[in-house]
This record gives sequence, C-alpha cells and structure tokens, in this order.
Amino acid sequence: MGHLITVATCSLNQWALDFEGNLKRILESINIAKERGAKIRVGPELEVSGYGCYDHFFEGDTYLHSWEVIAEILKSDASNDMILDVGMPVMHKSVKYNCRVIIADGKIVLIRPKMYLANDGNYREMRYFAPWPPKKVEQYYLPRMIQQITDQLLVPFGDSVISTFDTCIGCETCEELFTPASPHIGMGLDGVEIFSNSSGSHHELRKLDTRINLIRAATERVGGIYLYANQQGCDGDRLYYDGGALIAMNGEIIAQGSQFSLHDVEVVTATVDLEDVRSYRARMASRGMQASMASAYVRQEVNMSLTHDRIKSNIHIRPTRIIEPFYHTPEEEISLGPACWLWDYLRRSKTAGFFLPLSGGIDSCATAVIVTSMCRLVVSEAGKGNQHVLEDARRLAGKGEDYIPTDPREFANHIFYTCYMGTEHSSKETRKRAKDLAEVIGSYHTDLDMDDVVQSIHKLFTFITGKKPNYKVHGGSDTENLALQNIQARLRMLLSYLFAQLLPWCRSLKGGLLVLGSANVDESLRGYLTKYDCSSADINPIGAISKSDLKRFIAWAEKSFDMPILREFLHAVPTAELEPITENYVQSDEADMGMTYDELSKYGRLRKVDRCGPYSMFTKLVHEWGDEMKPTDVATKVKRFFFYYSINRHKLTTLTPSYHAEAYSPDDNRFDMRPFLYNASWKWQFEKIDRRAMAFEKQEAEKQLNSQVD
Repeated sequence: MGHLITVATCSLNQWALDFEGNLKRILESINIAKERGAKIRVGPELEVSGYGCYDHFFEGDTYLHSWEVIAEILKSDASNDMILDVGMPVMHKSVKYNCRVIIADGKIVLIRPKMYLANDGNYREMRYFAPWPPKKVEQYYLPRMIQQITDQLLVPFGDSVISTFDTCIGCETCEELFTPASPHIGMGLDGVEIFSNSSGSHHELRKLDTRINLIRAATERVGGIYLYANQQGCDGDRLYYDGGALIAMNGEIIAQGSQFSLHDVEVVTATVDLEDVRSYRARMASRGMQASMASAYVRQEVNMSLTHDRIKSNIHIRPTRIIEPFYHTPEEEISLGPACWLWDYLRRSKTAGFFLPLSGGIDSCATAVIVTSMCRLVVSEAGKGNQHVLEDARRLAGKGEDYIPTDPREFANHIFYTCYMGTEHSSKETRKRAKDLAEVIGSYHTDLDMDDVVQSIHKLFTFITGKKPNYKVHGGSDTENLALQNIQARLRMLLSYLFAQLLPWCRSLKGGLLVLGSANVDESLRGYLTKYDCSSADINPIGAISKSDLKRFIAWAEKSFDMPILREFLHAVPTAELEPITENYVQSDEADMGMTYDELSKYGRLRKVDRCGPYSMFTKLVHEWGDEMKPTDVATKVKRFFFYYSINRHKLTTLTPSYHAEAYSPDDNRFDMRPFLYNASWKWQFEKIDRRAMAFEKQEAEKQLNSQVD
C-alpha cells in the first residue's frame, strides 16, 4: 500500500451577502467531506461573502461579516483533524485582498491573497482588490473575535505553502490557472504535491473544455493532484456559475462534479496515492534539474498527517480510477444553464412565477422551452427527494407539505403564464403556434387582440396634431411606418407588466410575476428592437444566445423533450408582424435588418472577441468571403453593420439583464464597455475601407487581364 489520501472539493450555490446561507452551505460541504474520509476540503472563490458583491466589497461591513462567518466555522468542530481552504475578502494594512483562509485543526495557518486578478470581460476585480506580489509573506493581526477563539495574535499573510508531516499543499485562485506563468509551476518544482484552485468561473457556451484542458495540462507538466472548486448557480447577477468541481492527477481526471445542478451543495471526493505523484515526477530527469534551481517557498508547518494510517487503514480503500471528462453539447448547455439560472432567480426573488409574451416566433418559443427545461429539472430533483427543491416548489405552487411535483406540465401551470398579444397584422399561424405550444408546455395561457388599444393611441395622436400617420404600404413615409410599428411593440410591454401583476390575482393567488424577455444576442447587437418594447423585461434567459444556437437548441429539444410542435417554429420565417400583410409584402426580420443572423454572429464575434474595428473587420472578412463576393460588397456589408450598430447603441444601455452565454454579448451594463453616442458616419474608417476594397478589385482586374494576354 502507498500513501493514500482522500481529498475533497466542492461546488456551492452561494449568494452575494447571504452570510447565514453561505455559512450553512460551507458547513454542510465540510461535513460531507468528513463523512467520506477526506482530510482536506477546498471551497469556491469568495465563498463566505459570495463572489458577486461588486461595490459591496468597498464596505467594511462585508469584511466584518466575513470574519464573523470564519468565527462560526472555528467555533464548530468542522476543522478538527482537517485542513479547510475557505475563500473570503480580507483587509490588510487598509488594502483589500481576495484571499484564501487556510484553517488546520482549529487554527488559521495562512491567509493567501490572490496575485493575478481577473480584470476583463465580466470581471472587475482590480476595482475592489489589489494583487499580491509573488513569494512575499508578512504577518497579519487577526481580529479580536478570532483571537479569542484560536488564541492566535498573528498569522502569515502572503504567497506561502502548507507543509504537513506527509505532503505539501499550495493554493491557486481562479485566474491564476489561466495566466502564462501560473503559480503551480513554481510550487510544483518546490515539492508541492497538492494544488487547490478556488474559482468563481462563469458559464459560457463551449467553455468547459478550456478549463479542463488547463487543469490537465497543469498536472501533466509538473505532476501532482489538482483540486478545482467552483461557485455554482446565480450569485445575484447576469452570470451563472456552472460548478463542475473536479479532481485531476498527473494529467488525468479522476473525479468530476456536475456542471449544472439544482443542488446547493455538491462535494466531489477521491482517494489518491501520493506515491503516484512522486513516481510520475521521477520519470522526468529535466524536472529534477529545474527543481534543484527553483527558489523555495516559505512553508507553514502543520503538525498533522493527511494520509490514511497504513497500519489501521482498511485494506479495501483503493485509489480512485481515471475517468474520461464529461461534456454537455451546446444544445444541452442552453437547456440546462439558463434553466438553473431561472430557478435560482425565481426562488430567491420570492415572486410567484414567470410571465412571457408568446409571439409564435422562435425566440419566445426558445424562452418557453427553457422554462420547460427548468420545470423538468424541478420534477426530477423532487423525485430524488431534494428537500431544498421540494420546499421551494411547494411554496411557489401554493401547495402543502404532501405536494410532490411529478409532471413538468402540471408544475408549469402553477408558475408559468403566457400570452399571445395579437393585432390586425398578426397571422393565424403565429396565434395557433403560440396556443399549441402553451398547451404542450402546460402554461396558463391567455390570448388577446390589442387593436382597440392601438387605435386609441392613433386617435389620440390625430386628435392632438391633426395628422394621421400611415404605414408604408399605405403610402406613409419611413418615419410614419416605424412609429406605427413601435406603438404596438411598446404597448405590449405595458400589457405584459399589467398581466404579470394581476394574473395570479385572477386565480386567487398571491404575488406578482417576473416578466421574461426574449430578444436574442444578434438582434440586440444590430439594435433590431424597439426601446422599451416587449424585449424590455425583468430578466432574459436568451439575451446572450445567438439565433443560430437557438435554432439548434429547438431542433434538439424537439426530440429530447418529445415536443413535435417545435418543428413548426423551426421552419417559420422570423417576422415581427408589425406591418400590414399584402399580396406583395410580408415583413421579414432579415430583410428589415439588411443582414442575416449568421452574418450578425460573425460581426459580433469579430467586434467583441477579436476586438476588430471597422477596417480590421473588413480586412478579415474580405479574405473569408472573397470567393463568394466582391471586396466592395464586403465593404458595403461591414459599413452597414457598423452604421446600424452605432445608431442603435443607446438601446443597449437599457437591455434587460440577460443570462451571459456568449463571448460577444453586447450587454452594456457589465460586459461591453463602449460609448453609446457614436459618430455613425465613421468617415475616416469607412473611407479607408473603400480605398482598400477598390485596390483589391483593381488587383483582381489586372490579374484577369494579364491572364488573358498570356
């Protein structure tokens, strides 16, 4: 038998500033780890306060209450004969740090601050915290409440490692894994065998493989055991933290938690053999050369062993075997991620359910199917006896302690309300699709014609101004046409909130409903929506998902959820149905926008992910699309996109808070920091594009001429 050790990491559904709930979940995870024989437990980043406190990290109260939580952990027997790696904010010398507090057998042995802060995309850690320099260690004066519990005055604060009788442990925090010179390299060369990584890593479509590849590469290069913990659930913002706690050793995954779950606490454990790490490292002579020259870390000595007693140990304890990591398809990610986010938002907001304007189009259809997915998850967890889910489901359904949801349609009827808001321009097909879909998913559905309301606004305007606006097909101008469309769209928002507040009352139920939006990321990017129309809502589960991905999701759900009705939505032409239908004209989204949804996805990724301005976007696309169109046509498309993006940029400042799923989301409030008043002519940039496009075409013409001469 080698040196066997059982280790534990976890995913916790923490909530910003919910100190009582966060403490309860931390203690539960520790107890589960202990019951499984683990001697070390790693938790998520900033698990004590919650990651998404944002400007509350400026407040002294946040640090005070975090230490109060640590005091409760120390007063319990949670850390007896165990090492705990707990995340919280700490103030040292009047500077705020994102820290790991390492507790061993009832004592704090190290406070390890984060050295490389996440400060791009959705993250603004340098707004709140300062980075700590590598290898620097100071002394930290503990708060008096902690001194009274542990009889400690000073503890080490800095980039240090933990040394036990039988192994050595080092910490990384989230972003530090993603940096080119990650701390695990130096720690591994200095003899650290167990690495912890405590993360607050949010979900994006197709992102998990990046995370797993980095962890596998880390342990493949330096050898060792890697314990990855992550936040899980909606922390109170647009992000959904997708859990996925895992344990890796020597480049292989040996344990992996779920990526999407309604469990508030999920603990992943594994038994590993330290001799396997030592043997793996011994195979690389070059590692020994580098290790002999590596600078040493300050070690904090802990007088305890983590390995199982080789004399008293049960001979049936065996190392955990290697597994293949599990990945969801993007369609499954769309089904599960936003559904879990919606569940957290619904139960924590204490509202009665959701209200969705169901238009008969694919976007509102996808939103409704995501709610269906949420109901399926609730029914599944209720069937497994998940008490947290059962309590919330009973409260939301207004049922007693005997109620157990067994049918997603039945549960949906309690918490999901849909409404088709038609006008004279609405087609029979969209109305029927909306009604049929509502029947399949089980929502409480209403159907109305709002022509009288629309006409009353028309009459009011005519009465006041003496002018009667007309649609374009009836001889009106573009200005009249757009205004008449916007009236309908904005009235739908007003009706949505009216119905969301009063429909539960109509059923003798208490509470109001959260209004769901259903504008996709591509429409938002182009500005193809009316400001303060029915795209304005409380939350939007598809606001950062592309039209192409939504179509693939609906095709997947048709079979996976056994919903044949979804086929009709896939083949329907996207249309706002805000203009009169004639023999020669039917409104089409892509025709109105002047670009396809696939093109919008391409523009979005180049603009945000590849950081392209107009000219660099043109130079990339002219090569990619050069076989299908002329350079001047590519130039026209790029200029058209930037023009409409610019004139509609102000709309993005009022976008409904959306589930973050796509790296090119135009969400102004957190993710996409850009001006909202542009010079939409882009004169300098567009003229350079035109010159370059003409030069390309001149070169092509000369080549053709020369080939004819030859």
